[in-house]
Amino acid sequence: MENSSETSVARDYFLKPGYIYLPEKPTVISTVLGSSVSVSLYDKKRKTGGMNHFLFPVAESREKNTAIYGNIAVITLVRMMVQNGSDPNHLEAQIFGGANNSNVCTHDVGKQNYHIAKDILLHKKIRIVSEDVGGELGRKIVFNTLTCEILTLKVERLRESDWYPYQGDR
Repeated sequence: MENSSETSVARDYFLKPGYIYLPEKPTVISTVLGSSVSVSLYDKKRKTGGMNHFLFPVAESREKNTAIYGNIAVITLVRMMVQNGSDPNHLEAQIFGGANNSNVCTHDVGKQNYHIAKDILLHKKIRIVSEDVGGELGRKIVFNTLTCEILTLKVERLRESDWYPYQGDR
């Protein structure tokens, strides 16, 4: 079995809400989503990728310009990929999350999160190759930044053990 540093995944990383991660080495990024949304970007030529995880669609003031807001998180992830050497023409995006449980929230923030991500990616002319959004179920996402393979698991309820470090009944 071949085990070169170019083809093996170096490490695992759990992406918390409000963060953006662009690893230097191949990494498996995982996150857990409800109404929040994650965008993964992959440079198909350089075989690198990154991901964000945001909670709300739009920061309404400059003081709140953090990655918990989609308009900041998506633009920043694109900027980070370009600053890291990616050509925007080689980027592919995938969008995940945006669930809505009407028993918990009366307005559909998940749908708003999805739309802000999609609008920005379309404006930046970044091709969206897949999406798994909406519905009422939460999601566990696992993204391999080397191969662009993504695993999506839909769950009815999120348990404490769904969060990294994984333990217990997962």
